[in-house]
Amino acid sequence: MIWIPGGSFLMGSNEFYREERPAHQETVQGLWIDPYPVTNAEFRKFVGATGYVTTCERPPDPAMYPDADPSLLVPGSSVFRKPRGPVDLRDNRVWWEYVPGADWRHPEGPDSAIHGRDDHPVVHVTYEDASAYAAWAGKELPIESEWEFAARGGLHSATYAWGEAFAPEGRAMANTWQGRFPWENLKLDGYEGTSPVDAFPANGYGLYDMIGNVWEWTASPFTAPPRAENFKKSCCVPSEPGGRIARRVVKGGSHLCAPNYCLRYRPAARQGEAVDIGFRCVVRGSKAGVAQAV
Repeated sequence: MIWIPGGSFLMGSNEFYREERPAHQETVQGLWIDPYPVTNAEFRKFVGATGYVTTCERPPDPAMYPDADPSLLVPGSSVFRKPRGPVDLRDNRVWWEYVPGADWRHPEGPDSAIHGRDDHPVVHVTYEDASAYAAWAGKELPIESEWEFAARGGLHSATYAWGEAFAPEGRAMANTWQGRFPWENLKLDGYEGTSPVDAFPANGYGLYDMIGNVWEWTASPFTAPPRAENFKKSCCVPSEPGGRIARRVVKGGSHLCAPNYCLRYRPAARQGEAVDIGFRCVVRGSKAGVAQAV
């Protein structure tokens, strides 16, 4: 883990989406944080040691999804399906499909696997799953202010985690979508889907993948600001399947965030979700005390 000294910073942004406003001062205490999102290999160790069964591997509770088609109440998860051509961007159900048998071991569906992707971030992980892993590892999930402070890497007023230019001198700094979402991915960064967690440069604190690749859970509850019904739903995560599930703030954007639809590959970007994505952990406390525990 990497030690991040505490400090004050300007959290949020007044320049982009309404849920990021208003920009305001926040203070964060020093903490240790994972340099990468939790990978498939790390999550496999957790499952092997504990026998844990993730949410996507369990049959959904019908009471949680009163309006769902009963035929869909089987273990599975939502999977991105790239359309063949331009579609209506107002309905993200066009590119998300609930797939029975999709889970962290089978990210594209029951016929897929994670062989060769040990160093990719684990996905199809709910907040409950991420919390269980963190507890097993003797860690916690970061709150939103801790995550954003760490993601900024010391550049507390920059748009991106590395500065103001999205691709300085043409260099891809994160795994995002290039082209016209959701049907045309030019793969200028070299990846169609997820990428190894160290495939792109670290930020000023030595943290990788704080931007792009996969959204990451935080422990902070999401409260919708006024007129939330006017928000543009994120392209990067499917519509919430059950209205009774508490939402948590997720941060960082993903490989599905695109400039023509979803400019959320920034430290200030935030979304409220109850679905399955990736995560990393923190340990709070003094540098000396934590060093003995880690």
